Order: sequence, then structure tokens, then C-alpha cells
Amino acid sequence: MAGVKMRSADLLALLVARGETVAFCESLTAGLAAATLADTPGSSAALRGGLVTYATEVKSHFTGVPVAVLEAQGVVSAATARVMAHAAVRETGADWGVSLTGVAGPDLQEGKAPGTVYIGIWNNAANDGQEFAAVGLGGTRAEIRRGAVDQAFDFLAECLAAAPVKEN
Repeated sequence: MAGVKMRSADLLALLVARGETVAFCESLTAGLAAATLADTPGSSAALRGGLVTYATEVKSHFTGVPVAVLEAQGVVSAATARVMAHAAVRETGADWGVSLTGVAGPDLQEGKAPGTVYIGIWNNAANDGQEFAAVGLGGTRAEIRRGAVDQAFDFLAECLAAAPVKEN
């Protein structure tokens, strides 16, 4: 857990230095990413909030993932992660949206194995998003969920490093 706390502190410092904010839309992690960042002192300077959209119908209703996308590509997909990340920004006014959807196990979901995770990152300034697949995370449900949060923080840090700082 120390690794996650270090990552969250580094991520928070990066967001604060840039004067930018983040929000989360989480499925398999059920709020763990937002809670992990919130555990870091000073998090209120960058954390806007989050949505937990665990059930499929909640995901569709609150994030706007089209039913056609859910039927064609599934809940655990890059397309769903992208829409979820955009919803995090749209609903909170954050500069960055991060989403996590996947299979924590122990059973398959939509034919996808436990450890299959998709992470979406939405950059409000660019009005664009990216999706990342973190396929193959292993371990228990808790380890897969923690690993997904680690990956999401890493992917967001990469996106922050590649993006221009927003103009105030």
C-alpha cells in the first residue's frame, strides 16, 4: 500500500503544480481511486469528486454510455472507459477525468478474464480522451482493484506529462 500512497502523493503534487483538477468514474474499483487520492493530505486542492457506476444500468444512466456500445462492445471495453472518463469531467467540472472498468473476478464477465481492466483518461482542455488496457492484472479481487488504481495513476501521470499546462 505504501507504493499507492507514494504514487498518489506524487500525482497530487503534479496536479497542484499545474493548477489542475481530477475526477473519477469508477466501476470495478468502486471509488477506490478517488479514496486513495483523498487519503493524501492536501487532496482537496485537486480532487473534484467521483461517480461510482458499478451496475450496468447505472453506468448507462449516469455516464451516458450508449446502450448500443454496451451491447456491441460490453461494459468492460475501451469505448465504455472513454465515455466514463468524459462523464467524470462533465459532471464535476474537473480538468481531467479518469475511469476504471474491468473484471475483478473470480468469474469471467462478458467472456473477459479477471484482471482485464480498461482505463479512460479525459483531458477537458483538449476535449479528447484516451483509453488504456491494463489486461492481465493478477491476484485476488483486492489486488486486481489496487493494481487498477496504480495503473490509472500511472496513466494519468503520463497524460499530464504529455499535455500542455492549462491557461488560467
